[in-house]
Formats: sequence, structure tokens, C-alpha cells
Amino acid sequence: MTQDKRNSGHGGRAVEAATSAKPPAGTQNSKAHHEWFGRFAHETARLTGKPAAFILATAAVVVWALTGPIFNYSDTWQLVINTSTTIVTFLMVFLIQNTQNRDTMALQVKVSELIIAMRGAQNQLAVAEDLSEEDLERLHKDYCSKAEATHHHLERRRAGKKAPGPDVAAE
Repeated sequence: MTQDKRNSGHGGRAVEAATSAKPPAGTQNSKAHHEWFGRFAHETARLTGKPAAFILATAAVVVWALTGPIFNYSDTWQLVINTSTTIVTFLMVFLIQNTQNRDTMALQVKVSELIIAMRGAQNQLAVAEDLSEEDLERLHKDYCSKAEATHHHLERRRAGKKAPGPDVAAE
């Protein structure tokens, strides 16, 4: 049995080896910062996606709007909401993008595992995310054509099963 076949099973030895490998000296501090940011970004994105976060943001806007008459709707009063929303939006873009990148990579790994595990599958598709835009477009067109041909084939088979046989027509 080859090393690849032993590691690709459900035992997860390849995953264990990949996740337990120690980083080279000097990269451990960088890795700790990266892991901290990843956890922070994930948790922030999770919390801001909850209804309570929306209600809190809405309450802040309502409070700001209600203070308008107190501050005579001054330029400073307007600047508070403009600056606050700009800063929050700017920071959230990076946090959400980090979480999206992680989720996309996890999905790609799962799909790659399924492609590699399927007999008869084209294993080179397991790394399709690394292809150029032109190659992806070509593959997309190829698979659309294959899907359409399969659809037509299935329609013909279904139509053939529904058609009455010679015995039924004679009755």
C-alpha cells in the first residue's frame, strides 16, 4: 500500500501530520499572530451576523438621530455618524474577507477530498481554484455542454419509457 493511499483514508493520518507539524523556528510568533487574528475575525463576523448586533447598530443610529435637535444638527453631529460608520465599515471589510477566505479554503479542501476519493473523477479538478480565469471559463463551458448532453440523453430515455409498447397500442 502506498503512502498516499494510507493517508487518504478516513483515519486522517495525513491531516494529523499536516496539522501537528511544528513550524520552523522564527515563524512561531508570526503564526501565533495569524491564529489570533483568524480567531478574532471569525468570532467578530459570527457575532456581527446575529440579530442582537443589528439591533445594537440600529439603536446607535436612533440615539444619534434623537440627539440631532440637542446639537442643532451641526456639522460635528453629522460628522460623528459619518466617521463612525466609515471606520466600522472599513474594519469589517477585512474581518469578513478573512473569514470568507477561510470558509472558501475549507470548502475547497472538502470538495477536493471528494473529487480525489471518487473513482473515475478527474483528480486535476481538485485544484481548480488554482487555474487561470480563462481555463476556468473553458472548463465551465465544457461542463455546461456535458450537463446539457446528459439532460437531453435522460429526456430521451424518459420519453422512451413513457411511450406505449406494441402490446399496449393494440388494446
